[in-house]
Amino acid sequence: MISRKSGLFTESVIREMTRLCLAEHGENCLNLAQGFPDFAAPTELKEAAVDAIRKDFNQYATTWGAKVMRDAIAAKTQHFRKMAVDPEMEITVCCGVTEAMLSTILALVDPGDEVIIFEPFYENYGPGCIIAGAEPVWVPLEPPSFTFDPDRLRKAVSPRTRAILFNSPNNPSGKVFSRAELQQIADLCLTHNLLAITDEIYEHIVYDGEEHIPIATLPGMAERTITISGISKSYSVTGWRIGYAIANPELSVGIRRAHDFITVGAPHPLQEAAVTALNFPDAYYVYLRESYQARRDLLFGKVEEAGFRAFKPAGAYYILTDVAHWLPEYGCANDHEFAMFLVKDVGVATVPGSSFYSTKELGRTKIRFCFPKTDDMLIEAGRRLQKLRR
Repeated sequence: MISRKSGLFTESVIREMTRLCLAEHGENCLNLAQGFPDFAAPTELKEAAVDAIRKDFNQYATTWGAKVMRDAIAAKTQHFRKMAVDPEMEITVCCGVTEAMLSTILALVDPGDEVIIFEPFYENYGPGCIIAGAEPVWVPLEPPSFTFDPDRLRKAVSPRTRAILFNSPNNPSGKVFSRAELQQIADLCLTHNLLAITDEIYEHIVYDGEEHIPIATLPGMAERTITISGISKSYSVTGWRIGYAIANPELSVGIRRAHDFITVGAPHPLQEAAVTALNFPDAYYVYLRESYQARRDLLFGKVEEAGFRAFKPAGAYYILTDVAHWLPEYGCANDHEFAMFLVKDVGVATVPGSSFYSTKELGRTKIRFCFPKTDDMLIEAGRRLQKLRR
């Protein structure tokens, strides 16, 4: 019999859709569900991994990260954020952002505490709080611009609130939090002595001249922010599972303790290789943004042409759509049934929008596409989706 805690959440819907796509339809299904590229990682990064294995970086690294990796994270943080970070005391390398998030919550949030989370949200945040015995408190981001009501956010704070957790750029909406919005969050954190836990894995993937602003760079926030990021998305190596958390030394002690007993350490040879990626020149990030913006524009045009009501993302690599007008036409009661219909009858895997909401009704008519795919796949997906136009 499973525990009470594990009965409060289900397996990942995102990864379920990938399994369904592969198991039932194989190569005949296009996977626009799970957010991983179907194109190659940078050659020099792959060669660095092979070289690290051959040089026998095959045993445990320091639990909280190989020194060269922590040094490279600190240098990159200084370069892009103009923030001095102590690699010896303030950086913890983890097995992906998901583990960094879980280690952070377990280390810094006590049972009975509340954590404010904006929704739609990446599906791991709620279970992470539940595992820690904390209670998620949800504040909606309202479409079409996915802004939040400042009064509603203020009212969500209670004497039990420990932290505000958010993801910018946001998965699944593509929202990039503005400086004004970040200042509203920061003001609450400073007034009520709260932590900011921020998932910034898509920090380099922003469009149309938008700017990713780390909340840790706002006045008074460096000491109370846990910045979580990693190499999966920016360098097309989602299977490497290398993430990290940056926090002040007092907070990092707890994160390192939790991390130590969850995974011991991230893969040593891949940490050694990741240094190559963290040292890429600025031109790499320009190319990254431009190539993903081109993919966004390609798929966005295709889904709109097919008849979806789409929200144009300002960052990350997902497109959230509304399909309320199609549910009765195709005999679907909700987003999950429509997503199953797309897999079985159209040959395109997506993610039901309700998996990103605590209040399932808010996502009942929404479907998420991801676009870190080749142009050929996106064009073919667009062709298949044309079947919906009757």
